[in-house]
Amino acid sequence: MQFPVLSSKVIEQRLQSYQGDDLQRERTLKGFYQSAGCTAERLSEQPVKGLQQPNVICVLPGRSDSTIVIGAHFDHIRRGDGVVDNWSGASMLPSLYQGLKTQPRQHTFIFVNFSGEEQVLVGSGFFVKHLSREQVDRIEAMVNLDTLGLGPTEVWVSRSDKNLVRALNGVAQALHLPLSGMNVDAVGESDEESFVDRKIPVVTIHSLTQDTVAILHTAKDMYDQIHFNDYFNSYRLLSAYLVFLDQNWDAQKSVAAEKSAQRRGAPRPQ
Repeated sequence: MQFPVLSSKVIEQRLQSYQGDDLQRERTLKGFYQSAGCTAERLSEQPVKGLQQPNVICVLPGRSDSTIVIGAHFDHIRRGDGVVDNWSGASMLPSLYQGLKTQPRQHTFIFVNFSGEEQVLVGSGFFVKHLSREQVDRIEAMVNLDTLGLGPTEVWVSRSDKNLVRALNGVAQALHLPLSGMNVDAVGESDEESFVDRKIPVVTIHSLTQDTVAILHTAKDMYDQIHFNDYFNSYRLLSAYLVFLDQNWDAQKSVAAEKSAQRRGAPRPQ
């Protein structure tokens, strides 16, 4: 499987551009998308009731209206610099867009940088609430990035769709990239919860362990906590994963549905 990857220098420069408050970070993200080629008609701000910062949305059209959403929140609390939680995820989205736009695509991809995650998922909740029933039905999957680069890539298995996890593991094995399951239910919620409430399949990718969770929401959340090699490997894995989902997700869902039907003793689809 071929997939596009930007240089490590570009990824690192974007990761290092965390300075400023959330308003500045929103402006920085918009600049990243613009430099990545997201045109004015595809890049938008969604004002969120009760928040000063909007959601930042970039749409990458495909051959069909079937949609894959990739999300990461950009807001942070005042203690520390919020580089891990969650500039690490937010600043990666424009780079994933930039690589994916060079590929022929079956699905439409929607990249959303959410505001207000630290205020009980306000931005993602607003985004999902304002989707029509038809728009919800078109979303095949939601990929959530939160707290990357503390170590090798991990997936929150207990809160993720098993087929999305299986696909991610398959891509990691094919690329010989590290991936492990790490459930962080006791830590709190992330933006995938807003999509779970609408019965949209989700997968949350992170890097937390029992040893590193203590840096969240503290003055320790600084750039020096990032292990860049691990972070870049997460970026490479996600770049390949999005291409894989675009090319194979529909077929994988059909196979999974058939196996489920066989376990229930239902007749095979004709």
